[in-house]
Amino acid sequence: MADSAQPELMDEDQSFFSNLDIFLFSLIAGLIVYWLIFRKKVEPIPEFKKIESVAQTTRETSFIDKMKKTGRNIVVFYGSQTGTAEEFSNRLAKDAHRYGMKGMSADPEEYDMSELSRLPEIENSLAIFCMATYGEGDPTDNSQDFYDWLHEGDADFTGVKYTVFALGNKTYEHYNAMGKYVDQRMAELGAQRIFDLGMGDDDGNLEEDFVSWREQFWPAVCEHFGVEATGEESSIRQYELKVHSDLNMNKIYTGELGRLKSFENQKPPFDSKNPFLAPVTVNRKLNKAGDRHLMHLELDITGSKIRYESGDHVAVYPINDSVIVNRIGEVLGVDLDTVISLNNLDEESNKKHPFPCPTTYRTALTHYLDITNPPRTNVLYELAQYATDPKEQENMKKMASSSPEGKALYQSWVLDSCRNILAILEDLPSLRPPIDHLCELLPRLQARYYSIASSSKVHPNSIHICAVVVEYQTKTGRVNKGVATNWLKNKTPTDNGHKATVPMYIRKSQFRLPFKSTNPVIMIGPGTGIAPFMGFVQERGWLKEQGKEVGETVLYYGCRHKNEDFLYQEELKEFEKTGVLTELNVAFSRDQTEKVYVQHLLKRNKEAVWRLVHTDNAHIYICGDARYMARDVQNAFYEIAEELGELSQAQAVDYIKKLMTKGRYSQDVWS
Repeated sequence: MADSAQPELMDEDQSFFSNLDIFLFSLIAGLIVYWLIFRKKVEPIPEFKKIESVAQTTRETSFIDKMKKTGRNIVVFYGSQTGTAEEFSNRLAKDAHRYGMKGMSADPEEYDMSELSRLPEIENSLAIFCMATYGEGDPTDNSQDFYDWLHEGDADFTGVKYTVFALGNKTYEHYNAMGKYVDQRMAELGAQRIFDLGMGDDDGNLEEDFVSWREQFWPAVCEHFGVEATGEESSIRQYELKVHSDLNMNKIYTGELGRLKSFENQKPPFDSKNPFLAPVTVNRKLNKAGDRHLMHLELDITGSKIRYESGDHVAVYPINDSVIVNRIGEVLGVDLDTVISLNNLDEESNKKHPFPCPTTYRTALTHYLDITNPPRTNVLYELAQYATDPKEQENMKKMASSSPEGKALYQSWVLDSCRNILAILEDLPSLRPPIDHLCELLPRLQARYYSIASSSKVHPNSIHICAVVVEYQTKTGRVNKGVATNWLKNKTPTDNGHKATVPMYIRKSQFRLPFKSTNPVIMIGPGTGIAPFMGFVQERGWLKEQGKEVGETVLYYGCRHKNEDFLYQEELKEFEKTGVLTELNVAFSRDQTEKVYVQHLLKRNKEAVWRLVHTDNAHIYICGDARYMARDVQNAFYEIAEELGELSQAQAVDYIKKLMTKGRYSQDVWS
């Protein structure tokens, strides 16, 4: 039986192999033919796609093409760090409609700015620039490339018509430097200024400065282009509401700033659109007594690939107090957990939504919108239509006007009384706007910047913050709390497995230790102005440990009482003991009848200060309050230079200004 089966098996094997041979031969032949015939058709595909994507990019970065396509003749560029310049830009773009023109707001970072020279191709065209100044006369992050291009380029702007509104703060040395530069440079390159440079001062009343400038600007535009106001003063909505009833919860934003689920699935690099969730490892109170709360936090950046230098800033994204959020929902009688999108009515706009959508009203009011600062006049103007009480409506419209009476009312009732949007809704019972319109009008909640209080040489995986918790009572009897500092105060490290985290990223600074470690440094930082100097001193100590020669390291620090708020007292004393700090000079302003501040100590030590600056090439660093301290310290240096350098007052001022130009007098100040 076994024998009879054998030939049968042999036949099958022979048949199988011959079929396989035929199959393999056919396959190989087919592939060869395919390769010979079709290979030339395959190659161009990636090239074609590449060309298409380049064209796509060109289309997206051409604001001229976009203006032509959408019938616009006014473009408003903004350089914005905290969102105010962007807000003003949107308001001007919206205004254009009231004058029979059509405007668009534009981020210079998103467009090819060399196209400005093409603007005259559009009839009755105008470029408006709302330019904020950051830090020591620097451009904002989003206008840095535009600034560099203007600075280095030699474009021909003949026929281009423009105007500039500058945003800044008079207490700073380089007041409105960016706005002034853009205004001057545009003219140098042949553009025609059709209205005077507007100067907005945040130390005074920025809103009033803008409204006053705008009131004169539009009539000048009308006269220049021979157009007149259409009289349309009605509210113009920029976004339309869409309520979602059956959306997948995984597609809803819950506080992310860019990519959906970016907080759950963290990917470097980390920046303003993609912050890193840094766990809080330390949160301790720094002051021993007193009615204030000064705190030291440490954020863990292990594994984030984030790098920083001493003097940089850490930006943190806070969230609003849930008590205020819930109360707004209560007053307006809405379900805050409704899932919504606000979609731009202008389909060509790069800005599809005012904040990440779809989301809930609760998330928008908690993570995305500024609900604690007093609202600007344009918000009051737009909301006035919803006040059913004629008197309340009249007052809201009056506050939004440029009349002296209106400005005074806005100043006293809104600004001086520190009324946020909730306080306004509570104090105007007939004002009950639709929540979606309110969400459209409120500005975005911005990141808060803190000088880093550590050195990456000593703490490569940790960033330290030193801050004072803001809390005060307003004229209306309400207690207002600083958004970020109160939120940070409650970020305590926990042991139950759940870590408190802070969304953060690094903003580079020009506030740097000297390149040569042998250069002496004089650091002046009262209160929380000590922050960057903790990093500086740590770094000088580290350099000494490496065997490097380190110049004199002198610190002038100030606080109210020695036994209350001498921040980092133990650490500073230890640095002094080990010789890392050559000198520790502390002014306790309220421990004696006559107040003593850091500038008084500088003048008391004038000979040593002058030797360090004039003979030993010392670098001077100032951190803290811009309005009083930084100005008083600067005046002290003028006096020292005048007296010990035997200079006239004008020469002394010039001497210190030259130090600034050389990068030997640096300031990291706020107002």
